[in-house]
Amino acid sequence: MWNQYISAATTDDVIKHLSEHGAQARIVAGATDLILELERGIRPGVETLIDVSRIPNLNRITLDEDGIIHLGPLVTHNQVATSKLLRERAYPLVRASWEVGAPQIRNRATVAGNLITASPANDTITPLIALDAWVVLKSMRGERQVKLQNFYTGVRKTVLQPDEMLVDIAFKGLDANQRGTFVKVALRRAQAISVINLAIVLSFQDTVITRAAITLGAVAPTIIHAEMAEAYLIGKELTDQVIERAAELARNAARPIDDIRSSADYRREMVRVFTARALQAIHNGREQAGMPANPVTLMSANLENIPANFSSTQHGKESLIHTRINGQEFTFTGGSEKTLLRLLREDAGLIGTKEGCAEGECGACTVFLDGSAVMACMVPAPRADGAEIVTIEGLANGDKLHPVQDAFIQDGAVQCGYCSPGFLMSAAKLLEERSSPTRNEIEQAITGNLCRCTGYYKIVQAIENASKVQET
Repeated sequence: MWNQYISAATTDDVIKHLSEHGAQARIVAGATDLILELERGIRPGVETLIDVSRIPNLNRITLDEDGIIHLGPLVTHNQVATSKLLRERAYPLVRASWEVGAPQIRNRATVAGNLITASPANDTITPLIALDAWVVLKSMRGERQVKLQNFYTGVRKTVLQPDEMLVDIAFKGLDANQRGTFVKVALRRAQAISVINLAIVLSFQDTVITRAAITLGAVAPTIIHAEMAEAYLIGKELTDQVIERAAELARNAARPIDDIRSSADYRREMVRVFTARALQAIHNGREQAGMPANPVTLMSANLENIPANFSSTQHGKESLIHTRINGQEFTFTGGSEKTLLRLLREDAGLIGTKEGCAEGECGACTVFLDGSAVMACMVPAPRADGAEIVTIEGLANGDKLHPVQDAFIQDGAVQCGYCSPGFLMSAAKLLEERSSPTRNEIEQAITGNLCRCTGYYKIVQAIENASKVQET
């Protein structure tokens, strides 16, 4: 899929390589979007990938002395979803990040990558535009600041130049007199692209609205403001009549198309319905209803994952990949143009990790990468260099099965068995994260794993029983 893979150690390295390779190079962090785009031919002509995932300090969420919140380019969706600062000062973004994909995807996918992919259905763009965010772009020519609203020129089109790197996402955090929320309408509860999404941010003086932002996603080529609805709300209180009229005006702002996920008419009506529901939730003080207080992440506490003495490296087709899998050292010659899934199966001979969809949809290829659950089909193989990986073959402790493996056998949670390795990996990481998970937390943990046989009942039961065994 690519000819050269560069693991950068500094942003200066990235800028230099972008300047040298131009439009033939792309930056990867999580790579969850780009790998699919390369396989589908959406990004033709890309020969070089520049991996920025091990550059120190780019995964920070900070608040400066002016009340401006900054997200580094390596901040993942799970980091946002679990951030106390953002829960208090940027809830619409927190909710949108939690709605993206599944835990394994959110552990790799970055907010910056979501913005750059530039699909009008991408979830985090909508709240960030409602929050009036801006991005900082860096190249050999210097830095420039661009309002996120002006960053997009069309479907999957931005003003980002081939030699530029997005180095900062910034916005003013919500004040005490501001409240907001995010709503996503999709065809299933998880792992789904938005049919429509919307974000609302309101400023109040007592109960009177002084400023309003309503942004709509998946209803136009780019994220748009419902400008007439915003203007209408200013100076008013959120009565039932006001909410109903504002929702109608938001509906009129939508310019959707018919596609495989929805008709245009349905999208417009959902804009009306869910704008009204979101405004009512804000009015009732229930805009955060349904959002877990402590979301399951299947994520390691160590967010840096940088090998000692790490320096910029380049991988060609015959380069070596040194990695540690299930406690054993491996060295692979070649394989740098593959995904981690293929490296594990074809080169390491560890075929317990399954390929179900190769698109990050089914979870059958779930493994632990530097302590966090990820979809191996979404990870470039060179990222394994210097990494610690655990596959289903390494889950047991010698001859002693992991409690979830025992429970799956005892409770009959396996039928065809194809999806089982992924479920077992997700369950094991959940029990590491939560020793006594609730049923809802179990359901959160396996949202990225699909089963076509069991109906999930026995799987959930097995995970519950494994947690009880683990307690004893």
